Amino acid sequence: MAGNESRQTILTYLLERFGIPSEVLDGYYLFEGKKGWFILGKSEQVKDGTRLKVSKVGLRAFRKVGHFIKPTTRFIQAFGRHATKGIFHMDLLQLKTLIRIGEIPVDLALEKGYVVLSLEDNVILGLGFYIHGTLRSQLPRNQIRESMLE
Repeated sequence: MAGNESRQTILTYLLERFGIPSEVLDGYYLFEGKKGWFILGKSEQVKDGTRLKVSKVGLRAFRKVGHFIKPTTRFIQAFGRHATKGIFHMDLLQLKTLIRIGEIPVDLALEKGYVVLSLEDNVILGLGFYIHGTLRSQLPRNQIRESMLE
């Protein structure tokens, strides 16, 4: 299981970047691996097994990417609805452009880093990466279907 310092790093990042309060993950254990973190819902059975050496468990939630912590698409799709900042609400035309070209010019009042991508009606799609006035797609290509763009 992730130590208190590691858990606090994740919770602080979520709050500072996305406005996701730490209470959102109160019901989850956080496990740290070499390249990232996994979450798993709390239960007595899981608590009893925490003394075992486990290589992977639960949902991969974050990866270590250089100096950044990168939330996974699945994590953001599950918990992004709790975000209050670091969100880019886009329309269908912007989504189509982002998928086809891979980036779109935008002017966000944010430091460089990951951004929650939301479509009309607050449908959380996944992540983008914002840098120098450009939003780059971080949406997995294998999950994007042409039917989404029609």
